[in-house]
Amino acid sequence: MSAAILTIDLSAIADNWRALNRLSTCETSAVVKADGYGLGAARVARALAEAGARRFFVAVAEEGAVVRQALGPGPMIGIFSGHMDGDTDLIAAHDLTPMLNSAEQVLHHMERMPAQAFGFQLDTGMNRLGMEAAEWAAIRGISLPASPVLVMSHLACADEPDHPMNARQLREFAGMTADVDAPRSLSATGGILLGKDYHFDLTRPGVGLYGGLPFVDARPAVALDLPVIQIRDVSAGETVGYGNTWTAPRDCRIATVAAGYADGLIRAMGPNISLYSGDVPCPLAGRISMDLISADVTDLAQPPETLSILGPGQGVDALADAAGTIGYEILTSLGPRYRREYRG
Repeated sequence: MSAAILTIDLSAIADNWRALNRLSTCETSAVVKADGYGLGAARVARALAEAGARRFFVAVAEEGAVVRQALGPGPMIGIFSGHMDGDTDLIAAHDLTPMLNSAEQVLHHMERMPAQAFGFQLDTGMNRLGMEAAEWAAIRGISLPASPVLVMSHLACADEPDHPMNARQLREFAGMTADVDAPRSLSATGGILLGKDYHFDLTRPGVGLYGGLPFVDARPAVALDLPVIQIRDVSAGETVGYGNTWTAPRDCRIATVAAGYADGLIRAMGPNISLYSGDVPCPLAGRISMDLISADVTDLAQPPETLSILGPGQGVDALADAAGTIGYEILTSLGPRYRREYRG
């Protein structure tokens, strides 16, 4: 076996949705964009539908088509990017629901697909997607009678509970939608954890479904086991890897495994992580390279056949911290060379 094995626990993802659903005081949807945060949108969406999710969100229409093919008719599939030029046929063919982000998108949608379900996305301070207050005021009178299925916005700082931006955006959203006769949605995973004032009619958990922060009670959803290609003895004073950055402090046994930064294992994390044999950490020896990682396995009783980089000893957010990034980037970077195995 030369390919690393990425194990995806669909039952953990479903359990995480159930847990976040219990924390929500309203309906709970599921965000499955970026190929289900790198774990396979079709498989993930089916598991979440079986758990009870009836509304799903993706970033672009092409992703929505994949999810519709997996789920069949019925569940709503919302498109965060809205109705873009060239999307009309996909939206129609797969019954997708664009979240319209501008007056131009509203006109585009109404002209081409007046009978197709849609929602609105409002900007409450993030300055990324959605209509600002003045633009919303200008179009709402002619648009709301068309019966949007959702009016939503997105929190910029929900992973920091005490950040004043959260309360500011809550006030702005409540004010912009005070007399809107349509379901409203403000919160993703972090917003759910901020409490019921942020929940409105629909929550939209994403990263928490997949075991990432800020949902500290999430079940881990992924494990990654790397096959050992070679084990060699290295004498004290010898170096390992590019740049001679690691020097053996003693006579060592070094295992080299099949994975690297081409597989989403970021080079910068190398000095701050270990590989694991069961619960025994094996420090890295040298740099993470494109296809290979070496680790010091001297203290193991038996030569390992595999070493783990994601598992009980080291989760997604630990890797993220080691690389100076966030768990989202680790999950969505897990590469295509892994052999994916699904549980649950």
